[in-house]
Amino acid sequence: MTPGVVIAAPASGSGKTTVATGLMGALRRAGRSVAPFKVGPDYIDPGYHALATHRPGRNLDPVLQGETLIGPLYRHGGRDADIAVIEGVMGMFDGRIAEGSAGAAFGSTAHVAGLLGAPVVMVVDARGQSHSIAALLHGFSTFDTSVRVVGVILNRVGSARHEEVLRQACEHTGIPVLGAIPRSDELTVPARHLGLVTATEHGQRAREAVEEMTALVARHVDLTAIAALADSRVTAAPWSAETVTSVDGHPTVALAAGKAFTFGYREHRELLTAAGADVVDFDPLTDELPADTAALVIPGGFPEEFVAELSANEPVRAQIRRLAAAGAPVHAECAGLTYLLDDLDGHPMCGALAGSARFTERLTLGYREAVVVAESPLHAVGDRVMGHEFHRTAVSFADTYEPAWMFTGGRRDGAIAGGVHAGYLHTHPAAHPEAITRFVASAATSKLAG
Repeated sequence: MTPGVVIAAPASGSGKTTVATGLMGALRRAGRSVAPFKVGPDYIDPGYHALATHRPGRNLDPVLQGETLIGPLYRHGGRDADIAVIEGVMGMFDGRIAEGSAGAAFGSTAHVAGLLGAPVVMVVDARGQSHSIAALLHGFSTFDTSVRVVGVILNRVGSARHEEVLRQACEHTGIPVLGAIPRSDELTVPARHLGLVTATEHGQRAREAVEEMTALVARHVDLTAIAALADSRVTAAPWSAETVTSVDGHPTVALAAGKAFTFGYREHRELLTAAGADVVDFDPLTDELPADTAALVIPGGFPEEFVAELSANEPVRAQIRRLAAAGAPVHAECAGLTYLLDDLDGHPMCGALAGSARFTERLTLGYREAVVVAESPLHAVGDRVMGHEFHRTAVSFADTYEPAWMFTGGRRDGAIAGGVHAGYLHTHPAAHPEAITRFVASAATSKLAG
């Protein structure tokens, strides 16, 4: 069993990503094989985790995946690793908001820590406080006794005297100080409207930032103590993509990648492959579709940041338009939806769906319960899913389409047209392996297959 440690914080902005990513890199530099995880649906942090560990970044999200999959997915992602580092989400007890809920919210860092039986190390932004940190730690360590807070890392410490006072305060709580990281104005990773700039986009600067995080944590955190505290009580068998039903034919499934489309879960590729697909990456910024493409997957990302370059690659846009017109299975989610439309912010896109997308100042964010109301290569009518949407663009369709999803409350999302299933909502494929089998089977029987 791979032992793990959960990196949590009282609130967003405390420095979890810096500390967790730096810890992953520092442990790997010390000779350990580190399995990285992120609590929640976030796509961006796992990209930095992957740079730090040289392993795929993975997500643990009880809302999207279901509680029973958390342990198996943890064991799958932690296979052959010496230690796992799990970066939390928001404040430790923050998660899906439900009426009448109390204690740790569903899908919170505390919830995942409990499901894994893993200890928690708190990252506390020490700016503006001294002795008050004792009360904060006492509250977080006793609020839910099923959560084991085993240490604290003091972040953004102002001086040697500030550190001394903070350590004295922490002694009163019985929670050991595992590190004290000084304030640094040099560690900055550019942000944009949906969070950090992705590691793939940022290239060399992202690698340099990860190296800086690694060096900072290695200097100021007790890696030996953290490794000794790591633990896990998961007893479930590891998840395996091989449990998906495989189909014959080995159809080629093109997977959009590159800087514009970086939002995807590793398990999606694993399930497509296990279901019998030959998955081939291509970059819509520069490439054409792979030879013999029988189906297409377009994940989310930031196409609005690369709209001119995407529009300039007219050959692949025409190929995608013809692929969709031929009835081939096309699955687009999140911002992948906008690439299929006639235009995005006035720039011509693929034209596989009639309509336009525009960047707005309004953030649409949250988990959604949804039902399928029309047949598609992914789902049958009546299928129900829990998904997540996170975008600042808005779509207006110029044709009448069946929606990809109907949300609880009656709101429509996306469109189904022939073999195209496109919507802002994204789901976690491990929770819906039957959809992957259905998609690959549709690709194998497509007139374009082979």
